[in-house]
Amino acid sequence: MEDLIRNVDWLEKSKAADSLLDNSSSITLMPLDAGLEAEVTKICSGDSSYVLKVWNRSSKPNVGNQYRLLEALYNQGIPVSQPLGWGIDKEMNQVLLTSYDGTPIRKVNQSSLKKLAKILSSIHSYPLENLDASILQSYDFVGYFYPSIEEHLDIKDLLHKLLERSSFKQGTLIHGDYNLGNILENEGKYTIIDWTNGQLGDPRYDLAWSIVLIRIYVGERHGSVYESACLTESGFTKEELELFEAIACLRWILLNRVADDLPRGKDTLARVKSILKNNVYLDESLLIEVKK
Repeated sequence: MEDLIRNVDWLEKSKAADSLLDNSSSITLMPLDAGLEAEVTKICSGDSSYVLKVWNRSSKPNVGNQYRLLEALYNQGIPVSQPLGWGIDKEMNQVLLTSYDGTPIRKVNQSSLKKLAKILSSIHSYPLENLDASILQSYDFVGYFYPSIEEHLDIKDLLHKLLERSSFKQGTLIHGDYNLGNILENEGKYTIIDWTNGQLGDPRYDLAWSIVLIRIYVGERHGSVYESACLTESGFTKEELELFEAIACLRWILLNRVADDLPRGKDTLARVKSILKNNVYLDESLLIEVKK
């Protein structure tokens, strides 16, 4: 068990990581749910718990930058996991060690949704001058968030038209995938995890993606409550968010066509159709190539 820790070339690590290494023979491990790009393990040592995330070699995030971003955000009071170390294991996989901060949110209500909107707004308000310029990158938005879009011209053409209307800007810290699976809860405290997609971006897209996911996976009633809270916290107009919700929904539609691991429940498609029907920029015909 201790090999999981000892077989890492730690490029940066804290005293907590040193303590874990010193006591690695007495740790216990528990696999946690994760995506296809990484394995995540809970590590228990005495009264303390940690999380070790190991990306496979086909995934190439900049974990060093992610570590330093988490460090800066954590030190400024943004609710993220405390970064404790990062490095490379013997299989040349990148590794990140953080604090353990609970389990993903399972249920939401009006109060919790307002809190989540407030947290995301605080992320968007983070002063970039507090970060080293090398930590945050700006990527080509379409190329980064819309894989294989060249093979889906109906989505591509509509997306570019919407972006032309949007006055798109990439000058704000965004999370990139703010959803309930990336928000942990422990005794009423929330922690935002998985900053792999953290970058310079447009906060309206970040808000819209999170709203669309609430609408799809939790329901329209909660989605409307969350959208209202986002409007209050951000100061953006409902018209702006409707446009960006269309942009974000196009991403879900594309992923639904190309990604086998996209979550789909019994109500998922019905909720997506409702979004398409009620958004002035979208049309239900976009679902013609849905994967089953």
